[in-house]
Amino acid sequence: MTIDDPWLRDRLVCPLTRVPLRRDPATGELVSEAAGLAYPVRNGVPVLIVEEARAIR
Repeated sequence: MTIDDPWLRDRLVCPLTRVPLRRDPATGELVSEAAGLAYPVRNGVPVLIVEEARAIR
């Protein structure tokens, strides 16, 4: 199962806001528009730790 798997992607939510995440194909990150954060994906594994996320605003 990879981050591109629709089943997995439909279940990933921002740990801060509980809003579904969208994948940014340019950066490979998972983006939470509601929180203004981009979560990294390392070796195919989403890192959904707020302290590891990058601010996008």
